[in-house]
Amino acid sequence: MSDADTAGRAAGETGPAGRLREQRGWYFYDFACSVYSTSVLTVFIGPYLTSVARAAADADGFVHPLGIPVRAGSVFPYAVSLSVVLAVLVMPLAGAAADRTGRKKPLLAVAAYVGATATAGLFLLEGTRYLLGAFLLIVANASLAVSMALYNAYLPQIAAPEERDAVSSRGWAFGYASGALVLLLDLALYTRHDSFGLTEGEAVRICLASAGLWWGAFTLVPLRRLRDRRVVPGGEGAVGSGWRQLVATLRDMRRHPLTLSFLLAYLVYNDGVQTVISQASVYGSEELGLEQTSLITAVLLVQVLAVAGALGMGRLARTYGAKRTILGSLAVWTLILAAGYLLPAGRPVWFFALAAGIGLVLGGSQALSRSLFSHLVPPGKEAEYFSAYEMSDRGLSWLGPLVFGLAYQLTGSYRDAILSLVLFFALGFVLLARVPVRKAVAAAGNPVPDRI
Repeated sequence: MSDADTAGRAAGETGPAGRLREQRGWYFYDFACSVYSTSVLTVFIGPYLTSVARAAADADGFVHPLGIPVRAGSVFPYAVSLSVVLAVLVMPLAGAAADRTGRKKPLLAVAAYVGATATAGLFLLEGTRYLLGAFLLIVANASLAVSMALYNAYLPQIAAPEERDAVSSRGWAFGYASGALVLLLDLALYTRHDSFGLTEGEAVRICLASAGLWWGAFTLVPLRRLRDRRVVPGGEGAVGSGWRQLVATLRDMRRHPLTLSFLLAYLVYNDGVQTVISQASVYGSEELGLEQTSLITAVLLVQVLAVAGALGMGRLARTYGAKRTILGSLAVWTLILAAGYLLPAGRPVWFFALAAGIGLVLGGSQALSRSLFSHLVPPGKEAEYFSAYEMSDRGLSWLGPLVFGLAYQLTGSYRDAILSLVLFFALGFVLLARVPVRKAVAAAGNPVPDRI
């Protein structure tokens, strides 16, 4: 290939057409992995793993992993909490390897396919195999977190500053659209399992495994369209440097205390968001006595409305600014939890109303947080700062499930457990309200948008 051909190809890859191609490929990783978040984590695995743990429990309702007495109903939130701890340990290593080699795409592939394989392996979860289920859940959930750290780090590379709110929101919308589509298929299989010659448990296991297959299949699209950027080689291996790089980044952030203030606020309120997502189906089935069909319908409603919510909140941000829009969503989250505490048992219509409220704020609050942070990153430090962002995303996301599980462990009430999560949204609101984002953008050395 001639120098002119090489130059033309490089221009095509980095120009508007090449950037648009990467953006479209980037959206498809949300399309691939969001099915795990919806079908597996939000709908099926919580109630099903809890039922398997209860089948293995003693007469007092306790299982004894490693000789430790644990309420069967706490196995699922504890497994989610452990998965986040594992993710926090692995993410700096993956981030360091990506930064030093410039090869995010192979690392994304490894994380995605480990997670997809573990998810497909949930087909083996039956009888009293709660430890197998907990192990596969920990691996799948940690793999998702690591892959999302690598995936989100592409955003500053594939979208100009003025595009990021829209690109980030479209990515979330793609994910919620795929979640809705697969949940429709799951609902058809689950409600008609008898006509397919399946037991209820077999139908659930197929739904779990098919999410892993979907995740693996559609991951091929971003792997074909995203491209790695060259970096200057040198330095130590990733294993030793991962944590040192994170510490160095955090030290550098001390020169940008307003960026750190935003990360702290995000860390707190996002933990609440992640815990509500992962524990909602357990609350609906165990505390409200809802059938699995009602839970699937509610989550399907969340997915459909979340598409509109993500895009609609993106439009609100253009009028009122991202910070005010996020603050409004946190106020709504707090009201949703208060309403959830008061929901009557056995009345799915009220649970559907609650699901509608969650859908309208879920995608937008996360998408706008991601795009708002991109304005607070000093030029030239996008990769390392987004690694720290992902650590904030996942760094305390073990705390919400742990608080939820402990609240249930101590009280035996899922209502008390759900109410304990109000603290995360209220504190996150206060911390975010105190961040002067326009000043923070200017302090980071970036142009201040008209609305932020």
